[in-house]
Amino acid sequence: MANSMAQEIVAAHNKYRAEVGVPPIEWSDELASQAQEWANYLSANHLFEHSGAKGEGENIWMGTSRAYSFTQMIDSFGSEKQHFIKGVFPNVSNTGNWADVGHYTQVVWRNTTQVGCAGVDGSDGNYRLVCRYSPPGNFLGQQVY
Repeated sequence: MANSMAQEIVAAHNKYRAEVGVPPIEWSDELASQAQEWANYLSANHLFEHSGAKGEGENIWMGTSRAYSFTQMIDSFGSEKQHFIKGVFPNVSNTGNWADVGHYTQVVWRNTTQVGCAGVDGSDGNYRLVCRYSPPGNFLGQQVY
């Protein structure tokens, strides 16, 4: 993990993982490469949607280009912890909707060991970040951690 983007993203994830006592996550160049392909597609088409990639988890973020640090992007996922309640997935949100905490639960999912992220500044003025996770989280019937 040579680059500062990867280091910052891993550190931001591991802050949340340490808070709940799960092992740190590690960077994957392979996941980052796959994330880059999807980020490129989203940016080129001015879209913001999940890829539906099989066998991997995915968090996506979009905001004004060059206005946010990577830590702030990951913190947007982490901010969902305010609605998180410890339980068996999908019963993990005090709002009754797991999607309100789904980015956060993927960040802290105990069985997830690797992350790879990539982003693109789009011609529409937005930066799109895609993070891929392996093994994926948010499995029905499982504890988050």
